[in-house]
Amino acid sequence: QVQLVESGGGLVQAGGSLRLSCAASGRTISSINMAWFRQAPGKEREFVAAIIWSGGGTSYTDSVKGRFTISRDNAKNTVYLQMNNLRPEDTAVYYCAADRYTRVVFSTPGSWGQGTQVTVSS
Repeated sequence: QVQLVESGGGLVQAGGSLRLSCAASGRTISSINMAWFRQAPGKEREFVAAIIWSGGGTSYTDSVKGRFTISRDNAKNTVYLQMNNLRPEDTAVYYCAADRYTRVVFSTPGSWGQGTQVTVSS
């Protein structure tokens, strides 16, 4: 089981940027699929982005394409989510997640972090 710890959340004005980090332990991220999800108040948790262990391919939900970038640093065993041009509707708790199976990481990954709050003011 991989343990995940997020950091980097905070308060930012619309149009600003934040970089979230997810430090993993218990397993190397180069061998598992990693993802970011978010949950806004009163809404269900939704998929944001994923990076696949084999080949490093990435996938994004449509609302963040062109603004968010997921990446990984295998040496630091850390995954990042660079968020640019933030909007008030990006306000949510952001969760890092992981799963060994590619078909699962986009929906119901088995490992989760505790979440980090991102608030975007208008």
